[in-house]
Amino acid sequence: MLPTVPEQVLPSASTLTSTAAPIVLAGATGGLGLLIAHHLRRRGATVRALVRPESSRKAEAESLRLQGVEVVETNFNSVADLTRACTGAACVVSALSGLRDSIVDTQTRLLDAAVAAGAPRFIPSDFSADFTTLPEGSNRNFDLRREFQRRLEKAPIQATSILNGMFMDLLKGQAPVVLPGPRRVVYWGDADQPLDFTTMVDTANFTAAAALDPTTPRFLRVAGEVATIRGLQAAASAAAGHPFKLFRVGSLGVLQSMIKVTRTLMPANDEVFPPWQGMQYLHNMLSGQAKLPTLDNARYPDIRYTQVRELLAR
Repeated sequence: MLPTVPEQVLPSASTLTSTAAPIVLAGATGGLGLLIAHHLRRRGATVRALVRPESSRKAEAESLRLQGVEVVETNFNSVADLTRACTGAACVVSALSGLRDSIVDTQTRLLDAAVAAGAPRFIPSDFSADFTTLPEGSNRNFDLRREFQRRLEKAPIQATSILNGMFMDLLKGQAPVVLPGPRRVVYWGDADQPLDFTTMVDTANFTAAAALDPTTPRFLRVAGEVATIRGLQAAASAAAGHPFKLFRVGSLGVLQSMIKVTRTLMPANDEVFPPWQGMQYLHNMLSGQAKLPTLDNARYPDIRYTQVRELLAR
C-alpha cells in the first residue's frame, strides 16, 4: 500500500480551482508538455504556452490552440522577452527537455524572467527519480538538474520540484527490462529492490494539480506504482497471459562496468538519452539510491494511477 500524506496537508478542492491568472508553460510542444497543458485545461486553468517561433506553426502548437491554450511566440534567449511572456502568471511550469543549453541555461533565463515578472511560483523540469541524494557523476542528466537546482534555491520564488521515479511508459520498449519476445525480465543486483514508476499521463495530471495548488512544498513525490523486479515479472506475466522468467545479468558492479565501456565506445555526448544514459538511470534505481523516500499520491485524491499490469496489457 502506498504511503499517504497527513490529512492536514491535503489542499481543499477550492485551492485547486482555476483563477484568472494564467499558468505559463514552457516546453509545451514536447510530449510531457502537451500532456500537462491538456490536464491544466481539463482542470479549468487558463494556460499560456511559450513556444519558439519555428514551433508556432507546427501540429503540436495547433493542438494547443484547439484546446483553448494561448500560444505565445517567445525568444527563449532573451530574458526580457521571457519576462513579458511570464507577466501575470500564477505559476511558471517548465517542461523543457534537453542537455545543458536547455536544463541549465534556458531554464535559468526562464527562472530569472519568472522572478522579474513577479510570478509567485515556479515548477522546474525535474520529473525524474530522486536525484537529490545521488553522488555527482553517477548520472549526467541528474547532474544538470542539480546544477540548476542550486540556482533555483537562491531565487526569491516559491519552487516545487515534482519527482515521479521512472516514466512507466519506458517499460513498453525503451527501457530494456521487460522483454516480451524472450519472455524475460532483465535486471542487475537485487530482484527485491523497490522501484518507482509513474506514467507520463499521470505525471502530467499531478503536475497540473500542483500548478493550481498555491500550498505546494519544495518537493512533491509521486509513484503510480512501487514495484520490485519480481513485481514486474508478475505484472508482465499477468498482462501477457503467459509466464515471464527473471534474467539476472550480474551485479550492480557489472552494470557499472557496462556503463563505462558503452560510454567509451559510443559517447554520443550531444544526445539526451544515449544508451549509457539509460543504463545510468537503471543503476540509480536498482541501487536504491534514487528511491523516493515518501509519496504524496494522496495529495490530489481525484487522480487514479495507472498500474504496471494495465500499461503492459495495452
